[in-house]
Amino acid sequence: MNTTAKASTGGNTLYGGVTSRRVTVRDLAAAKRRGERWPMLTAYDALTARVFDEAGIPVLLVGDSAANVVYGYDTTVPVTMDELVPLTAAVARSTQRALVVADLPFGSYQGSPQQALEAASRFMKEGRAQAVKLEGGHTVAHQVELLVSAGIPVMGHVGLTPQSVNTLGGYRVQGRGEAAADLLKDAKELERAGAFSLVLECVPSELAAEVTAQLSIPTIGIGAGPSTDAQVLVWQDMAGLSPKVAKFVKAYANLNETLREAASSFADDVVQGAFPEERHSYSA
Repeated sequence: MNTTAKASTGGNTLYGGVTSRRVTVRDLAAAKRRGERWPMLTAYDALTARVFDEAGIPVLLVGDSAANVVYGYDTTVPVTMDELVPLTAAVARSTQRALVVADLPFGSYQGSPQQALEAASRFMKEGRAQAVKLEGGHTVAHQVELLVSAGIPVMGHVGLTPQSVNTLGGYRVQGRGEAAADLLKDAKELERAGAFSLVLECVPSELAAEVTAQLSIPTIGIGAGPSTDAQVLVWQDMAGLSPKVAKFVKAYANLNETLREAASSFADDVVQGAFPEERHSYSA
């Protein structure tokens, strides 16, 4: 655990606080009531998930963004449950504190509430997730209702919903002008259906602030300005590993350059015979 963060924020907070158990949806609700802001990152493997867990990140999302950063697809649409469930299990096994949320991929829940229940059950049982996330507003309200009634916590997602990129006409800001009222209505419908939190992606800051004020559940912004209850980034974007990022991304490191330099140094040592040295070798 990040002891500096723990000392500076206290024992009852999400970031750097609770250390003896998993963060729960009730903890997120309590943070909303306290007015506490908190961070969320994506994670797709055991090593980085463990690092983020030790850093005190309270919520880790095994996002369908794995389609892009793990599997090399152009969009999130092609990724499947069979590809995401093992990643979710790896993240869950390697963490002790963070609430692990699994993204339901395109085509796994839109058909019917029963389809959504079957998909979510796989992520909860095989992937060992503690919650799932799905995209859409009023069109998926019945799915949310059934999942919650079955004991599966649901994180909603409105605004720019990458799984709908083909119908949205690209990666565009959502909720401008008259569309703002529809987005707010969708947000309230998801809360009514039982969602425990809501991702707001690529929406005007003013609209995100209004949604956050009108909902009793936490809002999680990504390209939605500073007024949401939490912020999320794809970890490769956050760490400066992605070659191209959106306007809303802030890089907190330059892992792209660090890894390139490390690979080049390794290659130079091999070519010049400088690696392995005697201390890296075994004797008879």
